[in-house]
Amino acid sequence: MKATEVGKAISLEEVLDVFLAEGLASGGSFALWRKPNSSQLAYLQDFSYSPRRVSFQLEELPAGFVVHPFADQADKKAFFIQGDRFETVSLDHPLYHEDLPQWVQVNRESLPTTALKKQIIALLAELPPLSNTEASQDKEHFLQLVAKGVQAIESGNLEKIVAARTKMIPLPSEFDLGKTLANLLSSYPHSFVNFFHLPGIGTWIGASPEVLIETKGDYFYTMSLAGTQPAQGDNPLKSAAWTQKEIEEQALVSRYIVDCFKTIRLREYEEHGPKTILAGNLLHLRSDFRVNMKSTGFSNLGSVMLGLLHPTSAVCGMPRKEALAFLKSEEGWDRNFYAGFLGPVGIEQETSIYVNLRTASLHQSHTLLYAGAGVTEDSVPEKEWEETELKCEIIGKFIQNPNA
Repeated sequence: MKATEVGKAISLEEVLDVFLAEGLASGGSFALWRKPNSSQLAYLQDFSYSPRRVSFQLEELPAGFVVHPFADQADKKAFFIQGDRFETVSLDHPLYHEDLPQWVQVNRESLPTTALKKQIIALLAELPPLSNTEASQDKEHFLQLVAKGVQAIESGNLEKIVAARTKMIPLPSEFDLGKTLANLLSSYPHSFVNFFHLPGIGTWIGASPEVLIETKGDYFYTMSLAGTQPAQGDNPLKSAAWTQKEIEEQALVSRYIVDCFKTIRLREYEEHGPKTILAGNLLHLRSDFRVNMKSTGFSNLGSVMLGLLHPTSAVCGMPRKEALAFLKSEEGWDRNFYAGFLGPVGIEQETSIYVNLRTASLHQSHTLLYAGAGVTEDSVPEKEWEETELKCEIIGKFIQNPNA
């Protein structure tokens, strides 16, 4: 160990650089994350070179990290990063070299920070370029999509659709991934900040505000999240005012969750909300649901509800079957992992699966940002476009300027 390292506090960015360099150089899959309102950073690495595929039976899986795209796969399976190496770092006190896992200490000793950063830049340069099918959609296409959605709703075929789009931005030549992640972690304490790399499949970064399903001990949790407005003023949570459109939009999502409970004849659940919550620079309406799996006899409720909820009405619309058919016909692009789900499974007796929102995919020289907006009969296409621009900024501003 270098004498200068003993007793010297190190930055979160330095730790992230070691994890990122190790994961990207390994040739296998890995994930980094921090749960909402948590002070624990987690790193998980799979020693296999081939991405694994697993079923939705979460309770039967070993510890790991699951990733599933928006659209169902033909084999009904998700990607899975198995926890062959799992490390955690506490963020609630200064970090010191001697507190880090042994292999992280060795990596820090063998390469200075500047060399690590150069290694990460070189490894990111090996990512596949954006394909023609992944290019961003133009504004006119999105405005037409929203207008068609309003027409479909007015005709009585749909109650709501969620129109999504992408936005392509250049990846800075000296893009600093460690600094970007460190700033996302400090800027979005109430979000699921995450990064995952599946070789040959995709490399993504995000800060999702939405739990899809969560199990802790005997309890199951989920939430309905909808409605969006910019956070303004010194106390945005107190000054927020919601329109009837936004209130109804959130109520539709809550109703869908209750309908899923009814489908499996589950009547004993708690519902709290809706309440206004802050996610980055945006406000949303959220209701929380809780079920005691032991007293209700639903030990596998996590897997059952995952199958019923995904994709939620918050990311596709209602009725779900008709909304999905509309999007397949009119949206005109593959959402990939956007609005899919991801999260740790069976880690420290907890499973936490999130909707993959506020996210971006990294490519050789560009980044693709993803965002959607809920469309009802009262929607104005230009306003929905503005909402997606705000959502793209949540990740995009840190990629273009890590110090944003």
